[in-house]
Formats: sequence, C-alpha cells, structure tokens
Amino acid sequence: MDLIKQIEKRYLKETAKTEFSAGDTVTVNYRIQEGGKTRIQKYTGVVIQKRNGNGMNGTFTVRKASANGIFVERIFALNSPLIEEITLEARGRVRRARIYYLRQRIGKSARIRELKVQNTNNNTINEE
Repeated sequence: MDLIKQIEKRYLKETAKTEFSAGDTVTVNYRIQEGGKTRIQKYTGVVIQKRNGNGMNGTFTVRKASANGIFVERIFALNSPLIEEITLEARGRVRRARIYYLRQRIGKSARIRELKVQNTNNNTINEE
C-alpha cells in the first residue's frame, strides 16, 4: 500500500468510511455555527457524484428538492470535521458514476429507481 494512503487512513473520520455511491439517497447531519450557537442541519438528497474516493480529499455532491420544485446542490468534504453523521437512506439503481443528467430532468423522470437488495441463504445478493 502507498505510504501516503497508510498515513491518511489513520486520520480518516468514521463518517468518511460510510459506503455510498452515486444514486444513493443520504442524510448528512452538518454542524452549523450561527453567532455563538451551534446546531445540526439535516440535508437529505441524492448523491450525484463522488470524487477522489474515500481519502482525505474526497468530496461528494448531494442534490435535494427544495420548496417550489427548485433543486439545490451542495458539495461536502467527506472528511470534514463539521459532518456529524452520514446516513444511507436508500440505494439507487443507476448505471453511471456521475448522474448529472438529473439536472435536465423535472418531475417524475427526475426520480431514481430504488435498488432492493435481498440476501438469500446462499449469501448471494440478488437485485430486484
């Protein structure tokens, strides 16, 4: 293993080890400081891209539908100290690593089919 990767591995946060990819729906609990107070903001949306893997420089973009059908995208650093938790809500069924085509779609076509994983007795994973 590369020496730099070994050193980075020691400093990775637990949130950076969460397994998700493009098309998955995640909830990011992000700490925000306003004045002298600190609060946690939940940001739920679809991951449209993930860059630089799970290393120190890794980032991911989450796209969520806001009020009045306006979509908002936000880029998070995977190893940011401000991220409290990343929760995987649902796995999406997509065939690309970067699903930028969602930006041109509206309404029902902007949805992503959910990937249902079923574990059988043979320890194999089937997709439905």
